[in-house]
Amino acid sequence: MFRDPAAWCYRGEMTSGVRIRPATHDDLGAVRRLLVETWHDTFDPLLGRERVTEITDRWHAVNVLARQLEAPDSSFLVAERGSEVIGHALAHVPHPPILVLARLYVRPAFQRQRIGRRLLAAVTLRHPQASRIRLTVEVDNAKGVSFYKRNGFAVTAEVVEDGLRGLRMEKALAGGLTADLS
Repeated sequence: MFRDPAAWCYRGEMTSGVRIRPATHDDLGAVRRLLVETWHDTFDPLLGRERVTEITDRWHAVNVLARQLEAPDSSFLVAERGSEVIGHALAHVPHPPILVLARLYVRPAFQRQRIGRRLLAAVTLRHPQASRIRLTVEVDNAKGVSFYKRNGFAVTAEVVEDGLRGLRMEKALAGGLTADLS
């Protein structure tokens, strides 16, 4: 189990003016806006604007996010610069020792600034009992696939979830990203 979220922090928490912390209910509106923005930026060219709106309305509704925030054995994190939420990660441990990264998104204007890498590292630090991390990324999401491959993930399967084709990717956690919070 991870440490108390209220007391959680790590060395380098405030690197480059970006702070990573557990989300609160007050953050849910900002997290939803971030998810809608990043989904439209990433997936409109692949799925079309209407389909993306349908998905974000269903998957990223504030009441859905609230349930995820309260889920046991999960980490619902935000990255913020000042008071602006610019990144978000959600992970949980449904079947130890596997940590499932359900979401990792950074606002388009803040991508390629190591914020995603720091969110990934923060999630792994919160679940020290996990020995592997698993995720699914949309097969045509070239930016996402590239990010995860650069961070040591390998494709283990092709899957279909909610009508979307995805790549299941995994990585061993021993050592890995947990040492790089810069």
